[in-house]
Amino acid sequence: MSMDLVVLLYLVASICFIQALKGLSHPATSRQGNLFGMVGMAIAVFTTCALFFMLKPEIAAMGLGWVLAGLVVGGGLGAVMAKRVEMTKMPELVAFMHSMIGLAAVFIAIACVAEPAAFGIVKPGEPIPFGNRFELFVGTFVGAITFSGSVIAFGKLSGKYKFRLFQGTPVLFPGQHMVNLALGLGMVALGLVFVSTQDWTPFLLMLGLAFVLGVLIIIPIGGADMPVVVSMLNSYSGWAAAGIGFSLNNSMLIIAGSLVGSSGAILSYIMCKAMNRSFISVILGGFGAEASAAQEGGAAQRPVRSGSADDAAFVMSHAESVIIVPGYGLAVARAQHALQELAHKLTEHGVSVKYAIHPVAGRMPGHMNVLLAEAEVPYDQVFEMEEINGEFSTTDVVLVLGANDVVNPAAKDPKSPIAGMPILEVYKARQVIVNKRSMASGYAGLDNELFYMDRTMMVFGDAKSVVEEMVRAVD
Repeated sequence: MSMDLVVLLYLVASICFIQALKGLSHPATSRQGNLFGMVGMAIAVFTTCALFFMLKPEIAAMGLGWVLAGLVVGGGLGAVMAKRVEMTKMPELVAFMHSMIGLAAVFIAIACVAEPAAFGIVKPGEPIPFGNRFELFVGTFVGAITFSGSVIAFGKLSGKYKFRLFQGTPVLFPGQHMVNLALGLGMVALGLVFVSTQDWTPFLLMLGLAFVLGVLIIIPIGGADMPVVVSMLNSYSGWAAAGIGFSLNNSMLIIAGSLVGSSGAILSYIMCKAMNRSFISVILGGFGAEASAAQEGGAAQRPVRSGSADDAAFVMSHAESVIIVPGYGLAVARAQHALQELAHKLTEHGVSVKYAIHPVAGRMPGHMNVLLAEAEVPYDQVFEMEEINGEFSTTDVVLVLGANDVVNPAAKDPKSPIAGMPILEVYKARQVIVNKRSMASGYAGLDNELFYMDRTMMVFGDAKSVVEEMVRAVD
């Protein structure tokens, strides 16, 4: 295999990655996008394995053995995790994958610094060029921050661990931002010393500070901002890969890393806009941290109008139009298939059924879209917030399943902590039915005035059980 063919195959793999990203932008083409991604990665792996025989034929068998061992172990673990993971746990899986990408970038950078000749950067005994040292510095600290930050994000999203750093509430201490600034400046200074001298000591110290900084920039971020953090870390992992790609002169890694980095950054911006939050305010953290027990206690004591699943089914079956707003409670209960059955029965009764999706509904971008696609909900029934907000005022019934902050009218109050946050304006509908397990507040820690409106009926219980009862009750 010639180097020209290698470059061509890497180019083909890169084009596949671009097509994958394009396909994943819409549920209707997501499977095709996944297929492009798998084909592109297969081409990239095959080409890299072939390079062993081109560049290092004397150790090709041993090197290929290590690569195959990594593929078997990593691929096996990935397949098992992907098969077992529930939709509600997908954000944790994404955070875990980001951490592995960051750690891989760190290990590659360490190997490049230790044995640059093995990667073809220089000949044995020669120093690493200045430009490559700078690329290694950038790729290393971004990868380290991505790894440790993703580990903290994984713990916060999981909610299983009692360790303080993994709690969903922000971890704050006096002078936190100054500490982060000092660590950041120290990391950059040590990195520049490494770039100037190629000395191991500042490189390792810089790496250690980067790991610590990754932890400290994520712990002050509250649960409400976690979807943005996951997207942000996704971007970091891409830039780390791109930085290492420059060091290795690997065009495919540069392109793939840049695609991931730029798409993650754009997604973070879109999500911040959807939450009326600036990216800087997310990094500074604390949104939703002040969810007080007094608020929740007050919510439990205020009277609400409640009803049964049969009552809700009667109201919806005699309506002309119903808009369904899915939220995280739907995902937890895995009620999407029962919901599709309910929508089908309502449609048979002549009811117009649509679905309204908020950009940050659930715990990661596209969470609700994937759930509905899994239940084979027709794509033409699913609408984004901007497309459907104008229809709520003329809608007979809105069914809210496990959503909270994204339908909270408090966003219209200039004094509210979520003031200005774009919401699904379900409060304008003629009748609102809300299914929740309890009156607990959402991630933002705020009481939801929607629940206390005269035209709102609360139906308490597990979403799957409640929706199944509604299905049985629809004549």
